[in-house]
Amino acid sequence: MDHHKLVLPEHINHHGFLFGGYLLQWIDEFAWITATVDYPGCRFVTVAMKDVQFRRRIAMGEVLRFAVTQVSAGRTSVQYRIRAHGLVVEPDHAAVLFETSITFVNVDADGRKAPLPARSGGGQS
Repeated sequence: MDHHKLVLPEHINHHGFLFGGYLLQWIDEFAWITATVDYPGCRFVTVAMKDVQFRRRIAMGEVLRFAVTQVSAGRTSVQYRIRAHGLVVEPDHAAVLFETSITFVNVDADGRKAPLPARSGGGQS
């Protein structure tokens, strides 16, 4: 599933480029949205991000495309790969600017791990 985000002045750090914390927030949000579309009714919590790699700095005005793809699913957890591509500032917009994997666990109302249902097929990840 693809998501898009515009880098605005409030996202910029003291060096004039995207503050990495915003990128991590967007990764978590867009992956969570994708998981929720894929598994409606689940209560997902983020348990891990791995191999966080910032490939180049990102300027204000850049439009980012986040490609979120399911990598694996277990009994209670699901993992997605997220890649961010630039669409405006860099001429080589096909290059991956950032990528990571994120894992969510489905929990019940008491915060205990709960089994994943069958994937809905509603998502395109």
